[in-house]
Order: sequence, then structure tokens, then C-alpha cells
Amino acid sequence: MTFTKSLARGMAAMLLTLAGGAALAAYPEAPIKLVVGFPPGGGGDTYGRLLAQQMAKSMGKTVIVENKPGAGGNLAADAVAKSKADGYTLLFAMSGNIAVAPVLRGERLPYKSPDDFTMIGSAIEAPHGLFVAAGSKYGNAKEFLAAAAGGKMSFASTGTGGAAHIGMEMVLQAARLNLLHVPYRGSGPAITDLIGGQVDSFFATAPPVMGQVKGGKLRLLAITGEQRNPGMPDVPTFKELGIPVVVTQWYGLAAPAGTPAEVVDMLSTHLSRALASAELKQIVRQDGAIEVDRPKDEFRRYIVNDIATYRRGVTPELIKAAME
Repeated sequence: MTFTKSLARGMAAMLLTLAGGAALAAYPEAPIKLVVGFPPGGGGDTYGRLLAQQMAKSMGKTVIVENKPGAGGNLAADAVAKSKADGYTLLFAMSGNIAVAPVLRGERLPYKSPDDFTMIGSAIEAPHGLFVAAGSKYGNAKEFLAAAAGGKMSFASTGTGGAAHIGMEMVLQAARLNLLHVPYRGSGPAITDLIGGQVDSFFATAPPVMGQVKGGKLRLLAITGEQRNPGMPDVPTFKELGIPVVVTQWYGLAAPAGTPAEVVDMLSTHLSRALASAELKQIVRQDGAIEVDRPKDEFRRYIVNDIATYRRGVTPELIKAAME
């Protein structure tokens, strides 16, 4: 009797394993949903849709973008973290909701980063930039920083506590400067007021704003990053200027923790193929972003290091100010 029960259990386990393997072999049988924490048409949304399109081509399957804006992308991250770990709901991860949010919000964040996610791979990286109006009296970054030392200047951002806002606060902290932060809901109104002279500067992820530079309305004075960007070789880095702030805006793909390794491997492979496509490279590089292929564990290690960088560079006073 005991032998019969053991045999039955063994056969049941084997059948479950075979069924699971068959399910994985058939993946994906339904459309994959990529959750993007930006409204339609925003810079991050553009990259998310581009990745979805290229991965769909590579897999021969449908990848649907679902926009879930709010709380700097944290709503999207929380939704994915709590989704079924079956490979059908993915997050368009970004530095704001994966690296900055855990530093600023700590235990108040409704998900744990990176622990609540399985990283599929990084995808795109872009510098943050300091912009002024084309008619500004500050011809270069050194002139701007020298004037900022006198106080009574301002900078705009697209929202309090976002990656760009924190990046600029890190610049100011490293340079021992004090500028008034003026948050806006989106780059459109911020740029309008910058051109109109209501604010002195605008700090934002560079690529989505480069159209205004090329159109002669804005000037880019300096960017973050370890070295000059090949898409804007004449623009110095803050590091060159003696301000060692290198944090960038990055994007990648993540799945809920516990997603089967075989599914993650497949998605990572197709992400790498998407990043290697000539069409994607042309679109990404045209305004200064670059494609960066860091698969799975390599991407996770990068995120852990990025979180540590923000923890070192963000003071308790800044956290308090950003969360007010």
C-alpha cells in the first residue's frame, strides 16, 4: 500500500513537471503586456513602445504596451511586482522607480527593489542635462555655475523626487550651490517658462529635450555620465567640470520575482536581439541615448550599485525636501 502511494505521488510529480515543461515550451501563448510608468507620448513611453515593437518582431508574438503613469513610475512598478510571475506581465523598469524610489521612500515604498523583481536586462541609457534658453546670458556651464554661486537662481524639473530632480540636487550638493527648485508636471510647461524667463534653467533627461536644442530654442550646457556622449561630443560632463555626478537615466525590462528561469532566459535573448537591431539603434542614438545590453544578473548588479550611488549622494535633508 505504501509502495502504491509512493508510486502514485511520483507519477503525479512527473506529470506536473512534464506539464510545466510543455507550458514553458509553448510560451508565449498569449500577448505579453509591458507596463510603462509614463503617459502616452512621453520620452520613456517612446522607448518602451520601441522595445515592445522590436521584441514582438524577434519573438513573432504580440507585445502590448499598457501605460500606468503616476508617482514617478512607482505605480507601474508596484502593479508588476504584485502580478502573476508567469512572464506575461513585464515592467519597463527605469532608474526612477527601481533605483531612486527605494532611497527616497525606504519602507514607505509598497514594493522592494530589486528583490520583488527578476531582471531581464537593461536596454537604454541616457544622460541628464542642464538646459538654458537659447537667449540666456550664460554661454557655457562654467558661466552658469559661477553665477549660481551668487544665489537667487532657479532650476525647473519635471517633478519632485524624480531621477532628474535628484540628479540636479546631487550636482548642487557636490558643487556647494543652492538653487531654487521649481517642479512642473511635464517638460512642456517647464520649457515654456524657461524660454519665457520664469526659470533660469531646466534639468532633465537629455534626449526628449534635444529637439528643442536642434530647433534653436534651448542650449545644453552640461550632461551627467562618466564620459562625453558620442551624440553630443561638444557638451562637457559635470565630471569634467569637477562635479563628480555620473548618474544617468536608464531603462530596462523586469518581471515579477519568481518568474521561471526558462521564461526569463527567452525574454533576455529576444531583448538582446532587439537591442542589436539597426532600426532600434538609429532611433535611440539620434538624440544622445545609447543602447546598453546588460543581461539578467549583470543588470541586477548594476541596479544594486546604482542604488548604492544614490544612497551615498542623497542626504537626509534632500530626502526630506524631495518628499515634502
